[in-house]
Amino acid sequence: ALSPQPESEVFEITDFTTASEWERFISKVEEVLNDWKLIGVSSGKPLEKGIYTTGTWEEKSDEISFADFRFSVTHHYLVQEPSDKDGKEELAEDALPLPMQDLLCMNNDFPPRAHCLVRWYGLREFVVIAPAANNEAVVSESKCNLLLSSISIALGNTGCQVPLFVQIHQKWRRMYVGECQGPGVRTDFEMVHLRKVPSQYTHLSGLLEIFKTKIGCPLTPLPPVSMAIRLTYVLQDWQQYFWPQQPPDIDALVGGEVGGLEFGKLPFGACEDPISELHLATTWPHLAEGIIVDNDVYSDLDPMQAPQWSVRVRKADNPQCLLGDFLTEFFKLCRRKESTDEILGRSAFEEEGKEVADITHALSKLTEPAPVPIHKLSVTNMVHSAKKKIRKHRGVDESPLNNDVLNTILLFLFPDAADKLADGFESRANTSAGNNPPPENEDYNLFSQFKSAPSDSLTYKLALCLCMINFYHGGVKGVAHLWQEFVLEMRYRWENNYLVPGLANGSPDLRCCLLHQKLQMLNCCIERKKARDEGKRGSMSDRSPGASGDGARGAEHSGDNPDKDKEFGKSWESWSDSEDEFFECLSDTEDLKGNGQENGKKGGAKEGNKEPVNLKPEGRLHPHGKLMLLHPGEPLYVPITQEPAPMTEDLLEEQSEVLAKLGTSAEGAHLRARMQSACLLSDMESFKAANPGCCLEDFVRWYSPRDYIEEEVVDEKGNKVIKGELSARMKIPSNMWVEAWETAKPIPARRQKRLFDDTREAEKVLHYLAVQKPADLARHLLPCIIHAAVLKVKDEEALEDISSVKKIIKQIISHASKVLRFPNPEDKKLEEIIAQIMSVEAIIARARSLKAKFGVEKCENEEEKEDLQRFVNCLLEQPEVSVVGAGRGPAGSIIHKLFVNAQRVSAVPPLEEELRRSGGAEERRQGVQSEFPPPTGREVILRSAVPRPAPYSKALPQRMYSVLTREDFRLAGAFSADTTFF
Repeated sequence: ALSPQPESEVFEITDFTTASEWERFISKVEEVLNDWKLIGVSSGKPLEKGIYTTGTWEEKSDEISFADFRFSVTHHYLVQEPSDKDGKEELAEDALPLPMQDLLCMNNDFPPRAHCLVRWYGLREFVVIAPAANNEAVVSESKCNLLLSSISIALGNTGCQVPLFVQIHQKWRRMYVGECQGPGVRTDFEMVHLRKVPSQYTHLSGLLEIFKTKIGCPLTPLPPVSMAIRLTYVLQDWQQYFWPQQPPDIDALVGGEVGGLEFGKLPFGACEDPISELHLATTWPHLAEGIIVDNDVYSDLDPMQAPQWSVRVRKADNPQCLLGDFLTEFFKLCRRKESTDEILGRSAFEEEGKEVADITHALSKLTEPAPVPIHKLSVTNMVHSAKKKIRKHRGVDESPLNNDVLNTILLFLFPDAADKLADGFESRANTSAGNNPPPENEDYNLFSQFKSAPSDSLTYKLALCLCMINFYHGGVKGVAHLWQEFVLEMRYRWENNYLVPGLANGSPDLRCCLLHQKLQMLNCCIERKKARDEGKRGSMSDRSPGASGDGARGAEHSGDNPDKDKEFGKSWESWSDSEDEFFECLSDTEDLKGNGQENGKKGGAKEGNKEPVNLKPEGRLHPHGKLMLLHPGEPLYVPITQEPAPMTEDLLEEQSEVLAKLGTSAEGAHLRARMQSACLLSDMESFKAANPGCCLEDFVRWYSPRDYIEEEVVDEKGNKVIKGELSARMKIPSNMWVEAWETAKPIPARRQKRLFDDTREAEKVLHYLAVQKPADLARHLLPCIIHAAVLKVKDEEALEDISSVKKIIKQIISHASKVLRFPNPEDKKLEEIIAQIMSVEAIIARARSLKAKFGVEKCENEEEKEDLQRFVNCLLEQPEVSVVGAGRGPAGSIIHKLFVNAQRVSAVPPLEEELRRSGGAEERRQGVQSEFPPPTGREVILRSAVPRPAPYSKALPQRMYSVLTREDFRLAGAFSADTTFF
């Protein structure tokens, strides 16, 4: 009989422990407040003036849910230095919570950039609970009340003094209700948001009425209400300023100038006004009630009389800027897939096409003796003949670039082609424009950071031309056309021994982009070929009898550049050549001597040492100081040697891959050594030819003096003599030098196998150029365009002198040099760089726009001019700038004029009927006939310390903020009450 009792007790117990969803929600809120340490008394210093704008705001967020409805909880706070511990203990027992003190603080009214609750209530920290999903909203009144009571309980339970707000209604309405609790006090934050404005609230007297009613103060002489008022006027009409920059005029291009755009330079500036509006805020920061009259009939609020003026500008959203457009369009090229042939029609150049396709045919054609030079042949003829070929396959007018544009560009790229070659072949061949030593400054050297090309080089100019053509002259088709012409010109120069202008002499500069290296490589080939052809013409008579039998082929291998900087193992080319393609044509006499390179390799070293010493010396350059050969005792001659082969970075990579693949086996190591010693071997052969009877020690004394160690020793007779010997590394048995020396035959450089086979290398380069797609080109040249854009932006900034822009440019340079250093940078990173450059262009355009509007340049008085310049710079960098001297300072009077002029232009504001009527009333009320338009925004803050709800309650802060704009009216009130006795 007793058994049911325990059961029923158990049942009761479980029933009591189930917490409702509501209780769980409250405990979650409390948990978050605890985690963020927002419990207990809040401490902090009184707020300094303007700290809301200059200080740092931070926020942290969390998510909680009520049943299955998710809320985000966010704590917004102004970062403050921790106040001293001692200060904390001095707080009186019943001190008001900080947020309540902040309600009455006047130092931070109307902050220009802050969370709306900061502007409305002047709080330094608060917590907002809002629906987590953007499209969800708490609309029903019962839910709002439920949330409010939840936060009220959470505040009470935790003793948190930070105000808690709940966002209700749709997100865009920015409606919040909230509460703040302290010891024995509570503040309620309430809000009204209306579309239609009741007329009694459009002026001060009506607002004061609401405020007093709402406080419902029991005292008869009401404590004084202090007021802060701000009227905002918007100037949209800059009609007296046409926007100075016209978009470039395309047809003027051929004359060298494109509507303000110099040929071969990037354009700059905005095509539309980058400043869309000027907002003038006139503020009365501290008025006592009754000082000013502002009702529906009359108003004292004249903006000219306002003690404070501040201005902000509204920037046009992404104004169209020329440099930005150029860059973006060029960057789009990088994503194109088509090849040049597909764009221009496959059969555009049949003859040339075949030649490129069949390189061997081209080779045989090119290795024949060069034809007799044609004197009067200039680029333009060449171009026209290419044009005729294009026209065979296309309608005459279809050619993407018209002749004038094309010729202008070709003359810009190849200034040397303009010389009407009166003195014939030589004059053009020797002018190599742009080969003057580069100016040494950091802007010039940007190319090595960006891996682009020097700003006076052909590659850089080509990049600019392609960029311009892509933008103005037929986009990708124009690019393909110009590129085809460019490749034709390169082949023409190679075949006719004309150096390519605008490239530094010497081997390819690995700091530049690959395309630039390829062009330099072509120049190296042309130089070698030229030297050879001239050697062939010049030395027919004074050849050694054996060599004259070689005919043209042997001559091809002579005439190398004598100023060789000695550097061991610079070239490895000769071993990677296929052995048979360039075999030596030896004369019979040389064959008899057993002197050929091929025989030498197989014949071993024995014969080499037995060679008769009476060989005629060949290929001498000049005696080497006073050095004598060790054994015959004759002067030691420096030989004419072959230049090591120049390399572009892709060849070097290939080379190192080949060397790496040889592996570590003995055979691999031997082969690697042979590849690396091709240059050494060639130099040894030249040296042997120039110094008959020499030995390895002689060679080392010239080639690597550090490996020949000389010391004074005393011989048998007691005389001091200098004895020399090879260094330890040279004495390692069968080392590479010894092996090479034994293999080497005395052959002068001109009869050796070429280390640098220019014909083959030139063909490789020309083929490489011919197969580039427009997208590849754009990728190669993008660093040059970014380089040019940075220089352009730097130049333009120098005229304006904006410190923030200087910083951004520094960032762009360091960012770009990181990104562009590597091959194939990611598109996203490149886009970031372009976006940074565009933002700088927009800032500079804005500076110019403001300078024009504020007449900085026209200002006569130097001091005023500086003030205006400073004011314009501040407008660009700060959210809001106060005007020194308000309406009476230099900037103020200009702003006043701007408004007066705008009002004259639009005597009847073109607004809807109703607004026109209300505007009229507003103007009548202001008594200031149309110097200023009706204010776009009216903001009023009313404050007072009043005992509520009973006469004997503590005097507590009350505050109401009101904002009125054309389509929006909002009241945000914070009303405090004493809870001790109620």
